[in-house]
Amino acid sequence: MKRPKVGFFDFACCEGCQLQVANFGEELLDILDVIDVVEFREVMSEKWEGDFDVAIVEGSITDKHAVERIKRIRERSKVLIAYGSCATIGGVNGMKNAFDLTDIRKYVYGSDYKFFKTQMTKALHQVVKVDYFVNGCPIYPPELVKVLKAALQGIPYYVPDYAVCVDCRLNENVCMYEKGVTCFGPVTRAGCNSWCVNNGNICYGCRGIVSNPNEKGMKEVLTKHNIPIEFILNKVNMYNKCRELVEGGEDDE
Repeated sequence: MKRPKVGFFDFACCEGCQLQVANFGEELLDILDVIDVVEFREVMSEKWEGDFDVAIVEGSITDKHAVERIKRIRERSKVLIAYGSCATIGGVNGMKNAFDLTDIRKYVYGSDYKFFKTQMTKALHQVVKVDYFVNGCPIYPPELVKVLKAALQGIPYYVPDYAVCVDCRLNENVCMYEKGVTCFGPVTRAGCNSWCVNNGNICYGCRGIVSNPNEKGMKEVLTKHNIPIEFILNKVNMYNKCRELVEGGEDDE
């Protein structure tokens, strides 16, 4: 049986999600039994000239060259999977959108800033059609496996649309707020099995905001623990600033 041709690609990101894939261990061998990875810059030097059955893309879109490249990848791919927060919701790179782009360029590149063009950060689906989403920073490996299986079978994968707190309850975690620590679990989309909280960390909101967040419940939690709502709104933008994306915003002078 002919194995599907799969390519991994990256745009503006830290490449941590690709590293997660490379670190799959024995499970990666099982995956390679059913797919043919023909391009994956982080682990191989070969370039594939043909089309892809599945393109798995990390990173956000931040300049016109990236726009052109992701469109070419989309044209060559039957299925496109966005994986990692940068690809699915804009991620950390989206914080740039809160500032004047010329000021950002000057801050980063100094007097040479005019040589480095930029645009407002966009998630992949804000530029091209995305068929499947794997959220998280970095991705939760079991979820990528589920999504890849769905893509290869041509069936939907439904990203959970309830709060991480649900998973925390099922995993019998002590609420971080009861420990005196601010956590974004009450408004963040689940699907990671409350991975961070299970390991003693907080939820940073890297999977994006649920479509219908329990704002009243969240406000009650903040009031109970004397936490200003402005503090939460500022912190949640660490990953979710691209939710407020407006058309335009290019800075290609």
